[in-house]
Formats: sequence, structure tokens, C-alpha cells
Amino acid sequence: MRALVQTVSRASVTVDGEVVGAIEDGLLVLVGVTHTDTAETADRLARKVHELRLLDDERSAAEINAPVLVVSQFTLYGDARKGRRPSWVAAAPAEVAEPLVNEFAAALRARGAKVETGRFRTHMLVESVNVGPRTVLLEI
Repeated sequence: MRALVQTVSRASVTVDGEVVGAIEDGLLVLVGVTHTDTAETADRLARKVHELRLLDDERSAAEINAPVLVVSQFTLYGDARKGRRPSWVAAAPAEVAEPLVNEFAAALRARGAKVETGRFRTHMLVESVNVGPRTVLLEI
């Protein structure tokens, strides 16, 4: 699994004109799933994200109870090394990815995080205001 983690002052996901998830002063986490990922992978990544000292004063979301907005992002596994058209071969199919993204969000909630999510298999409008800016790519 891969997670692109950004510190944000606010972030939201809108689907068909409806805000389906929104946070303030927390983490926006774009999550990609590959074929070999498991529920254990999702749990390990959730722990890493929750304890990552990326927020102000090198604090973690766990320390200050910062909210997390989780958005599925299969394009994190895009490969554009050859040609101009990215390959999505490394991205897990939706049937595999959706339960693992849900497991990732559930693992964050189990750690006490306030979690909002996007909506899988929809055209999402993701808006964010990055603070710092601080952005980290994690891979488990």
C-alpha cells in the first residue's frame, strides 16, 4: 500500500454536489492499493500514518487527536516510465482495493482517530489547503 500524506488546514471530498467527507487541521491521506496488499498491510499503514510526526511541532495525529480524511487513489500505482500513457497494472482492481481502503480507515478509527472518507468508485472533487506544505509518501 502507498499513502500520500499531507498536512491540511482543511480538506473535503464532494460527490455529485454533496460533501461526503470534510476535515479541518489534520491529515489528507490518499491511499493506493496493489495486488499483494492484505488487511495486515492496511493495519500497519494506518499505525504509521496515525503516529507519523508530520504536524506542527513534530506531533502526530495520535498525539493531538487530529482528524484524517482518507481518499482512495489508485493512480498512486501509475507507472509512467515508458511513453506518455501511464500503466495502471500495479494498482489492485476495485474489488480488492475497496475492502482494503475501508480496512485502513477502520484501523485508524480503532486507534481513536476521527476519520472521514471519500466515496469509492465515484468521480470525486477533492479540495485541500496544504499547510507547510508538508507532504510525505509512505509505502508499506
